[in-house]
Amino acid sequence: MSTINLNDWQLKFLFLFLSVMDFIIKRTTANDEDFRLLVKALDHELWIELQDDQATYDQYNIVTGIPTAVVLYYDYKPVACGCFKKFDENTVEIKRMFVQKDQRKKGLSKKILTELEQWAKELNYNYAVLETSIHFQAARNLYSSNDYKIIENYAPYIGLEESVCMMKELKGNFKFS
Repeated sequence: MSTINLNDWQLKFLFLFLSVMDFIIKRTTANDEDFRLLVKALDHELWIELQDDQATYDQYNIVTGIPTAVVLYYDYKPVACGCFKKFDENTVEIKRMFVQKDQRKKGLSKKILTELEQWAKELNYNYAVLETSIHFQAARNLYSSNDYKIIENYAPYIGLEESVCMMKELKGNFKFS
């Protein structure tokens, strides 16, 4: 067994690096086992929070087969997720954003959102839309602080008073030649 000798500066850098790297984001699909586990926890939480109102929204939250999902691992455990699907030729719809309750207030939702937006830009989408509930102020704050603007409810949320729809222009798209 060999030993590595590090001076104080190198040791401080190593600890800083490791403390920054305590999470990993994996690009995957909606069929990923960890993604499905987190979505199940999200659905459970939504039913507790919204009760019967959630029955209206379940039909709009089916994401099986979506090829653009992300899972965030913190201390090697899956703790957050999100995905997007094609909305139209220029737009994706952000779906199934979730962070487990015991991992909130660590900035993980912003990391998930940023990764989804980056991926959408790499695929040459220009806009992202999403829907959230009027009851989820923390979610609305996250989206507003990341330049999402409230828009008229789009289908299938037209006429649903509990829904808040938002949109963001994705800047700096990557163009592959």
